[in-house]
Amino acid sequence: MSGTSADAIDAVMTRFKGDGAIETIASHSKAMPEGLKAPIFALQSGASRDIYDVCRLDAELAQHYAASVDSLIAKTSVARTDIAAIGNHGQTLLHRPDDNPAFTLQIGDNHRLAELTGITVVGDFRRRDIAAGGQAAPLIPAFHKTLVAPKESAAFLNIGGIANISCIKQGEASGFDTGPGNTLMDAWIRRHKGLDFDRSGAWARAGSLDEKLLKAMLADPYFHRAAPKSTGQDHFNLAWLSALLTDSPAPEDVQRTLLELTAVTASTALRQSGSQSVFTFGGGRHNDFLMARIQDLLGGLSVSPTSKLGVDPDFMEATAFAWLAKQCLDGKPGNDPAVTGARGERVLGVVFPA
Repeated sequence: MSGTSADAIDAVMTRFKGDGAIETIASHSKAMPEGLKAPIFALQSGASRDIYDVCRLDAELAQHYAASVDSLIAKTSVARTDIAAIGNHGQTLLHRPDDNPAFTLQIGDNHRLAELTGITVVGDFRRRDIAAGGQAAPLIPAFHKTLVAPKESAAFLNIGGIANISCIKQGEASGFDTGPGNTLMDAWIRRHKGLDFDRSGAWARAGSLDEKLLKAMLADPYFHRAAPKSTGQDHFNLAWLSALLTDSPAPEDVQRTLLELTAVTASTALRQSGSQSVFTFGGGRHNDFLMARIQDLLGGLSVSPTSKLGVDPDFMEATAFAWLAKQCLDGKPGNDPAVTGARGERVLGVVFPA
């Protein structure tokens, strides 16, 4: 898994047991090479439409994914021949489920990955749901259903580049992208400080909330749409932010306000879900200031990392795509039409034999 933040390639080796239990054998995280970040961000934001960059990144990412697989296997005593498949989400460049025709694009050449590793690959998970009229996101609520007892309810909050929630009630799932997670904060501090992210929210904590800017951001129509819905960096990017900066606020005040935008939109969605317990995962979970603001806005709701459910919160998405790969190999549906809006259940993914 390499998420919309393009900060790292996360790999996890997972065994799915017959009783439904999940065993994490090993995990590995590799920082995204600096030379790949700039073209990924340019393509995500629409600053570039260079087909050469798309093709080059497709091949180069597969090489880095293969290296991550090799590093993961080296941490274990598992034989390469005993691995059923690699579930490869790939790197999202564009996600436009509301265009006509709708489309989504994840790169990281699955043919090359199978060739380099000698392991069957399952990839291209999202486009079948798009073809069936769905948003193709979020996909992991279907996996979250397997982590919650049939008569229990819980909400899951993922804070990656884009934030999304899953709500599980009585064995039924719902969920959607709530809006920006880390993407705007990361882009803003990259522009002004040359840093990849705001560690623990320290820069945002030094700023003051700009109520006028927050109100302008919250007026974006996306936040007022009903689910199913999903979004990406092609909508929420620095060009979007710049159009709203009618004044000249201090950069740290903008960072503080961007953090509040993520906290407000995520917590509002969680409160409306009616869940009494929230499980968190994703890179934004390490932003102490952001998590404190979300907890403040949620009041007395219980907020815990997904490790309480037996899944490392830093590798939840990678584990979910391992599950989706297994669903594909077993010929079972991977989407939840109630979440994505697809016309029905579909087997997601394409098998690329070793």
